[in-house]
Amino acid sequence: MAKGVNKVFLLGNVGKDPEVRTTGSGMTVANFSLATADRAKDAQGNWVDKPEWHNLVCFDKLAETAKNYVKKGSSLFVEGKITNRSWDDKESGQKRYRTEIIVNDFTFVGSKSGGEGGGSYSKSASTPYTAGASTPAAAPDFADQGITDDDIPF
Repeated sequence: MAKGVNKVFLLGNVGKDPEVRTTGSGMTVANFSLATADRAKDAQGNWVDKPEWHNLVCFDKLAETAKNYVKKGSSLFVEGKITNRSWDDKESGQKRYRTEIIVNDFTFVGSKSGGEGGGSYSKSASTPYTAGASTPAAAPDFADQGITDDDIPF
């Protein structure tokens, strides 16, 4: 069987301050939500944003960083992988499911003063999203070809 790819990139705003706990083995875990927006036109042709909420989980040093710096409203670029867990509810006995993003890296993309990005945080020592690093070449904007927002099908 071929190796699969499980990679998630999200850009959005934090919905609440991280909830941080320590496991019995001493591992730090931070949980928080991130809202992304999906934009579509409604029946009247007006653009409408529909929020999508994602459950994020950070471990160890990344969880400590989230605890100290991530706050409700922070704009983050997140890289991670999607996971699903299930458990039996103790009260009802029903099977419960939760989809989560296990965070490998996150970068602040704005600041409260409205300036450009902040720092980058990773569970590994090296990350391509470090603050002050050169950014990838910008995609062409096709301005000289007469393509407008009205040409986009969504």
